Amino acid sequence: MSKDKNLPNDAPPAWIEAVGEPKSAQSATGCPVHNVENDEKFIKAYSLGYDPTPSRPAPAQRPFMDETSSRFAYRCLPLNIANQYGWELLSPCTFDVQWNGGSSPEDLVITILEDGWPQPASHFGHAVMTYHIAQLFRTPPGIQLMVTGPLNRPKDGIYAMSGIIETDWSPYTFTMNWVVTRPFFPIRFEKGEPFAHIMPVNLAQIEQFKPESLPMASDPELKEKFEMFRNSRNNFNAELYDPESEASKERWQKAYFRGNAPDGCPVNATGLDHWTKLDVKPFPDGKTKKK
Repeated sequence: MSKDKNLPNDAPPAWIEAVGEPKSAQSATGCPVHNVENDEKFIKAYSLGYDPTPSRPAPAQRPFMDETSSRFAYRCLPLNIANQYGWELLSPCTFDVQWNGGSSPEDLVITILEDGWPQPASHFGHAVMTYHIAQLFRTPPGIQLMVTGPLNRPKDGIYAMSGIIETDWSPYTFTMNWVVTRPFFPIRFEKGEPFAHIMPVNLAQIEQFKPESLPMASDPELKEKFEMFRNSRNNFNAELYDPESEASKERWQKAYFRGNAPDGCPVNATGLDHWTKLDVKPFPDGKTKKK
């Protein structure tokens, strides 16, 4: 029997049981065929007959970034862009969760402080807290949704799990799960606090990349630009200690933020794009960007 690409070499019995034996496309007679050439750009959230889980385009702001000296964390453009890449799902209620160290569902106690629905539950055991999401999401052919914890929002005592769902075909809902990591430590989620971050991904695309490792000398133009950047950075950092220097007045180097190469040339002059913010559209029943 040929190897099924859906089964890894070390697939556990539960995985093999779930995936089953390899099936040929010919055996699926009568099944609908999806048009993978469809390039329509949509992400649809179907209601399930009750109020949807609140959502909003993910904002750039983060509490820990606000609290950094002179809010210097916002000088990091990669953080700003990652923060905004997708949508946040917001907790419909306020509650405390506490784990007593055991493995059964009853060992995780959730206390609702401000009502809302659906409420989180202890379903799987092993310190896993589950949020049910009150929508069914659909994406264009070839596009899936990644669901993970709120990006760059650390929360003490609990860790957000991540998953990727084939929302281009799936009629199944999914959940957002967190694992409590500190027993006997109360953790609070406030109503309106982000509990999940969803973003589009392309599973087929990542399989097409061919990783390579190369010496910098193999690309002389890139090597020249990198050395120009490295020298500029080292000189800038050395001059920061001189209060009369230009570096001290500028406080930080802004070339990457502005989309400029080390020689001052803008990246858009090369035909490539540069973003300093994202214009992510809200769902019609969602909220606009706010902290």
